[in-house]
Amino acid sequence: MSQYKSGVMFTVVGALLWGISGTSGQFLLQQRGLTSGWLVAVRMLMAGLILLVLCYKKEKDAIFRVWKDKRDRKDLFLFAALGLSFCQYTYFATIGHSNAGTATVLQFLAPVLIMIYLSVKNKKLPRPAEMAAIVFAVAGIFLLATHGRLDSLAISQEALMYGLLSAVSVVIYNLQPARLIKTYGTLLSLGWGMLIGGVLLSIVYQPWRIIGTWDIAAFAALLVIILLGTVISFSLYLEGVHRIGATVGSLLSSAEPLSATFLSVFWLGTSLHWTDLLGIALILSTVFLLTLKSKPIKSSEAIQTEPNI
Repeated sequence: MSQYKSGVMFTVVGALLWGISGTSGQFLLQQRGLTSGWLVAVRMLMAGLILLVLCYKKEKDAIFRVWKDKRDRKDLFLFAALGLSFCQYTYFATIGHSNAGTATVLQFLAPVLIMIYLSVKNKKLPRPAEMAAIVFAVAGIFLLATHGRLDSLAISQEALMYGLLSAVSVVIYNLQPARLIKTYGTLLSLGWGMLIGGVLLSIVYQPWRIIGTWDIAAFAALLVIILLGTVISFSLYLEGVHRIGATVGSLLSSAEPLSATFLSVFWLGTSLHWTDLLGIALILSTVFLLTLKSKPIKSSEAIQTEPNI
């Protein structure tokens, strides 16, 4: 298998696993009585420990070098608190108030927000394709939230609020740790960020206090979220993007909301209105529009669309 084909396969499988993770979260939140805070705390603690063990096998004591510099420590705590914890909590809170498909699609507004931020920062007007992406994003949100009616919401106010906050959190998650990741690598930064974020959330949500209904299906769903939806999915996606590039990777990452929506409908029985499907299509189309760049953007300003690590 060629490097390009294997890269496509790794990227798509990684994105699909993120979608499966979101649907597993919906199952635990809506059918087994877990809370978003408890689930995120456990996920981040376990995923952080696993990632750090993997990094230790490769780098040994070098994994602790991030703690030697004061600025690095500060960036790491900001990444853990404002990036990862905020991102994960708002994402699963959106799922709890709606469904995995809607939550994942709303997070895909993040590239548009990043593009707007970079346009303001660089004092540069968006290109026609970027303006179209903004229009499509707004139209997609309108259809998902109202089903085309001006007098009512089709999803709860909580779902819309957490969904939009989730997209904002992805902007922070993608832009804030750029220097940290460049210095120490993605997996090490992610491992420490996950662990620290899990510890911070544990102060409030106390993962040692078991809640909800637990059976084989619940344990299986939790393992899917931690292993398949975090460690394996992120590793596959990173390797895939390394082989095929960020632009193609961003396009292929659209497999995530598609898989989350499909499983939410056919596994958990979530009902979708035709306006939901149109809204999803409009928001996902922004990913394609934002890849229509006349020249590549700098790596430090790369538009990412893969928040659900």
